[in-house]
Amino acid sequence: MITRRSFGAIALIAGLLSAAPIAAATAQTAVKYRLRYGTAFPADHPGVLRIMEAAEAIKTETGGKVDIQVFPNSQLGSEPEMFNQTRTGALDFMSTSGVNQTIVPVGGINAVTFAFNDYSQVWAAMDGELGAYVRAAFEKAGLHAFEKMLDNGYRNITTSAKPINGPDDLKGLKIRVPGNPIWVSTFKALGAAPTPINFGELYASLQTHVVDGQENPLALIQSAKLYEVQKYVSMTGHIWDGHYIFSGVRKWASLPPDVQESISKNFAAAALKEREDIAKLDAEAMETMKAKGIIFNQPDKQPFRDVLKAAGFYNDWKAKYGDQAWAVLEKYTGPL
Repeated sequence: MITRRSFGAIALIAGLLSAAPIAAATAQTAVKYRLRYGTAFPADHPGVLRIMEAAEAIKTETGGKVDIQVFPNSQLGSEPEMFNQTRTGALDFMSTSGVNQTIVPVGGINAVTFAFNDYSQVWAAMDGELGAYVRAAFEKAGLHAFEKMLDNGYRNITTSAKPINGPDDLKGLKIRVPGNPIWVSTFKALGAAPTPINFGELYASLQTHVVDGQENPLALIQSAKLYEVQKYVSMTGHIWDGHYIFSGVRKWASLPPDVQESISKNFAAAALKEREDIAKLDAEAMETMKAKGIIFNQPDKQPFRDVLKAAGFYNDWKAKYGDQAWAVLEKYTGPL
């Protein structure tokens, strides 16, 4: 028998159920800007997780008006493809390091081999005058680069057959590099056989010995499980690699100031947290990979620098970047 109390409860439930579609419809109409963010980082990489966290914060701050969907693992295409999509406005945001150099050469100046001794130099430069110089160059090329870079870490060489103890060990080595000029010229000058391969194809290329080595930061080596198809990690720390976060200038200008402010603020906060994450992950990654049988070695960096200098590497890149950009770089690194 339905009592007055139970009838009231049923009426309340019915009311809530009937209100649910209305609330859902209201939430649906509240989303005014559906935006996509693409990256080659694996789904569990801090460069993905912190941006997803930022997307939630932006959605909350804007009252649901902005919905940023994050697509890791090159789901929206290779890095060059996503970069081109972002330039044309077909993709709203993406992060990358190397491929931007094909459009704005000075965009790769942070990757000058053995330029930065440590992170104190890196962040002073990239959060300071050098970063501002590069972002201005991107702006002229139709790309809005956000103020804070994500840390992709210092890059180290992994191999399947032998460790890299000095430049002679690189001679003839088929090593995967990102498809950008400074990486290719670095390993050519060191006597290796650099082979540009998209990151999404790297694991299979190592597994099938299309290449016998590669170079990436420890956190990425671990998150992409490259240790499953490599045996040695040589801690060369040859390049500091960071990811700029990009939007097309026209796409960015189409967003209202309050939306721009929320996105900029939260992307910057995400980048700072991600940098801390990478520092922790690097330490953890080494221990985890050692436990899996990966062999680490710490080569002396000076012989590599000497070979590069003798090959004219630094003079060549100074000429390509220009005296002004090089002077800004050396303000933080010292003479190269």
